[in-house]
Amino acid sequence: MQSLESLKKLVQLIAIQEIMPRFLNTAVQQKPDGSLLSEADIAAQNAFSQRLPEIIAAPVLGEEMSPKAQHELWKNHAKSGLWVLDPIDGTTNFANGLPHFAVSVAFIQQGVAQIGVIYNPVSQELFSAKLGHGAYLNQTQLPLRQSSNRLYDAVAGAEVKHLCSGKLSSRIHMLAPVRSIRSMGCSTLDWCYLASGRYDVYVHGGQNLWDYAAGALIFTEAGGQLATLEGDEFWSGKHTFKRSVIAAIQPELFQTWRKWIQENQ
Repeated sequence: MQSLESLKKLVQLIAIQEIMPRFLNTAVQQKPDGSLLSEADIAAQNAFSQRLPEIIAAPVLGEEMSPKAQHELWKNHAKSGLWVLDPIDGTTNFANGLPHFAVSVAFIQQGVAQIGVIYNPVSQELFSAKLGHGAYLNQTQLPLRQSSNRLYDAVAGAEVKHLCSGKLSSRIHMLAPVRSIRSMGCSTLDWCYLASGRYDVYVHGGQNLWDYAAGALIFTEAGGQLATLEGDEFWSGKHTFKRSVIAAIQPELFQTWRKWIQENQ
């Protein structure tokens, strides 16, 4: 567990040094894909790239690298080991002064996350997990609450803009048999809210590797179940850099939610 404890301390330190001083006070530019890039993203990624190999000697795959460099790193190091980093997930929230963003870091070996940390430096909630050892919010084991197994009682997290099916997208917002739907602009914290029981079910049309690497580990270590919209096992190795998600914290609820999604695609 020493590597995980060192990672938690490093994430908090870099958030204090590089991210929070720039919150509400940072220059932002638009990337080719339309998403935002801030000075804080760049500063934090540079700091992590220098410091993460001190914890485990492995290369760092960061969101703000070129796609070519990302794919090369994954191809050459996914089995032997590499870090996967999103220095600020929820940059739009960050740039607009919304306190809902997070740092996400995972160490991956044999294509599977071994340790992961997601940290919201505003709320100071730190979610962490080590494969086979459970998941935690600060020092409290997850989940924080037990979800109902009835879909009609569920709070759903949903991000539908990447869904291939316009039919499913509209039906989720208009017809999904859930109590309420939330879309908060930070995929990594979505995983944490699922793991803690704040969300009960979830669907996302396509997350990047750095969106799910730490979050999926934290969620499954909390006991959650997940798959892709295509029907694959989540860690199957297919579609590594853009992976859809169906998830729920309760097994019975997962089957009910998955069935409804499949019937409405």
